Amino acid sequence: MDLYSFIRDVPDFPKPGIVFKDITPLLGDPKAFAHAIDEMAQMIEAHDVQRIVGIESRGFLFGAPIAVKLGLGFTPVRKPRKLPWRTRSVDYDLEYGTDTLEIHEDGVQHGERVAILDDLLATGGTAKAATVLIQGLGATIAGCFFAVELGFLPGRERLKDHFVDSLIHYG
Repeated sequence: MDLYSFIRDVPDFPKPGIVFKDITPLLGDPKAFAHAIDEMAQMIEAHDVQRIVGIESRGFLFGAPIAVKLGLGFTPVRKPRKLPWRTRSVDYDLEYGTDTLEIHEDGVQHGERVAILDDLLATGGTAKAATVLIQGLGATIAGCFFAVELGFLPGRERLKDHFVDSLIHYG
């Protein structure tokens, strides 16, 4: 199945000069979405993963069904003050400032092999911050997996210490 045909380009979003890769047509087609979940699950299965970590918020859309499909637990990584229990946090740089991610202190276990999932790899800042959180809790990053990768941006380079794979690749 040609999943590229389910990605819509939205010019000048969220600001002028950006061409946003919109995954909502993929999510809206049950056969395409199921195919994407199956393909990503196969990519992850080969890495002896024990837990899936999804990055807020579109990483949840792929991470949770893949966790169910593979019989694994799912842990969310969220923006500040969204998780109800004790958390660890990390600040990271954005193009225009900083942001923060949090994970529950018991979200991953020491020595556990974890796959990080998100919808898009662009500059890699958010995924890199997630690796810092997970490693700070003593877990091992088995890989970082994305539905869409913008290869013309430095995301893969920023994650060079980890295995990276994506389903749909541009540039």
